[in-house]
Amino acid sequence: MPQNLRRHTSLWLAVVLCLLWVSCGVPASFGQAERELFGQPRDKQDPLAAPQIKPRADVAAFRARAEAALAEAGADKGYWAVLAADAATGEVLYALNPQRYFAPASTAKLFTTALAMATLGPDYRFRTTIETRGAVERSGRLRGELVLVGRGDPNLSNRRFPFQKQTERDGPLEKILGELVEAVWARGVRQIEGDVVVDDSYFAYERFPSGWAIDDMMWGYGAAVSALAVNDNTISVELRPGEREGAPAWFGVEPWADFYKIQNEARTGAAGSEQKLEVSREPGSRLFVLRGTIPLRAEPRTLTLGVEEPAEHAAHLLKRLLEARGVRVHGQARARHFSPAGPRDAPEAAAGTPAVLAEHISVPLAEALRLVNKVSQNLHSELLLRTAAREKAGATTAEAALKFAQEFFKSAGIEEGDVVLYDGSGLSRRDVVTPQAEVKLLEYAAQQPWGAAFRSTLPIAGEDGTLAERMKNTAAAGRIWAKTGSFEHVNTLAGYATTVHGEKLVFAIFGNNHNLRGNAATAVVDKICVAMVEELGAAQAPQANKP
Repeated sequence: MPQNLRRHTSLWLAVVLCLLWVSCGVPASFGQAERELFGQPRDKQDPLAAPQIKPRADVAAFRARAEAALAEAGADKGYWAVLAADAATGEVLYALNPQRYFAPASTAKLFTTALAMATLGPDYRFRTTIETRGAVERSGRLRGELVLVGRGDPNLSNRRFPFQKQTERDGPLEKILGELVEAVWARGVRQIEGDVVVDDSYFAYERFPSGWAIDDMMWGYGAAVSALAVNDNTISVELRPGEREGAPAWFGVEPWADFYKIQNEARTGAAGSEQKLEVSREPGSRLFVLRGTIPLRAEPRTLTLGVEEPAEHAAHLLKRLLEARGVRVHGQARARHFSPAGPRDAPEAAAGTPAVLAEHISVPLAEALRLVNKVSQNLHSELLLRTAAREKAGATTAEAALKFAQEFFKSAGIEEGDVVLYDGSGLSRRDVVTPQAEVKLLEYAAQQPWGAAFRSTLPIAGEDGTLAERMKNTAAAGRIWAKTGSFEHVNTLAGYATTVHGEKLVFAIFGNNHNLRGNAATAVVDKICVAMVEELGAAQAPQANKP
């Protein structure tokens, strides 16, 4: 046989033998996720290989229940990850797709709030001031601008602190702004010859992070980012039925700044009919259009709408409050921004340090974080990320803030590339993280002096926040402290747990690309949590009381 023919024959035989060897192993239809789910060992050279897990009866019982939940109709078409580890030892007890990328939704807030706690510290306080470079005469005339300077305080509203089970409010939505106006009045200001300016140049003028959807901009959860945020950069529109069927619906707006216009096309429907209300606004427009019907004698409906130009809106609101207090304003209401290319509206040329006429100091950061994680507040998360980067690294742009965050993740022991974030809240559809990154972050946080305070910011199953109505009357109630996350086709949960057997856990659960709706989506995650709390630790410790 010719030499080259023998060589080609040998190659073909090698290929055939390789194919026969593969066919005797794991079925070809099984991917890496299935190998891991069903306990098939991975190739040692597989870069996504799961940690080796020692066999335990309690883990086997949990695995069976978790797999049953993920095999249910609807869930079975999704893409899932579950990672549970012993909080004390770091031992991985169960791992499904721990090193794959998933959309984190609002569990991304865990990274942001931990970063804020680590870099700013739990006692950090935000400072907001009203300043002027002009002189206040004895007559009460201010010769110059009155400037409200924002530095990222997320709670310039009427919320009551500390947070207790749910958000409580006291007074008008613009309460803090009203208190600043009172302080200006107390300083003797009765006339302002210059403009009323809101300065949000502490951050660059970048209102919407990359990956936010255009639909988000309409609503409060997608409110624009600004260093000066009054009432979460939202307005509330309350709708009530008219006095008779067919009459225009009644509406009211708070806080009213005479900045947006409302075109009311909503009508009163028949008593007992279906409520059908909708609101629209073109991007960049100041006109909201209300349409649809609200049934006669129906309860009021409140719509929380996002403010697209927060600093301009706040300037108009501040001017109105000053005038309502009796201060005559000769100038206009306007904003002062900063862009990476340079100031968009340079401050007045007067030299010297501005005089502070009024000041508001926020609650401690730890209190602010409790609200962020308990109710999953998107805007507040963005403000925390940018404030931390601004204070600790002098970063003014969103890009620089995200780079600052990556350095923090590295310092927390998270592998490079395991966290890819385009915002601080998880609302960006471009965000991806690995479950192992979230668990690593939670382990890191638990070891810090502020670890207990951080855990206290998380919703508690069956008790408060976004978990108040979940896992009630189950073994998981009161035993799960975790951050929720959700948007279309995505449900996530990550945090800490203490099992009924006393074992303390760190866990992350991700569901992506499913088509489950409403409670059906969270039910799958909750079943896994209940199984985790009931099964894990059974072989390790006797029955224990709740922590």
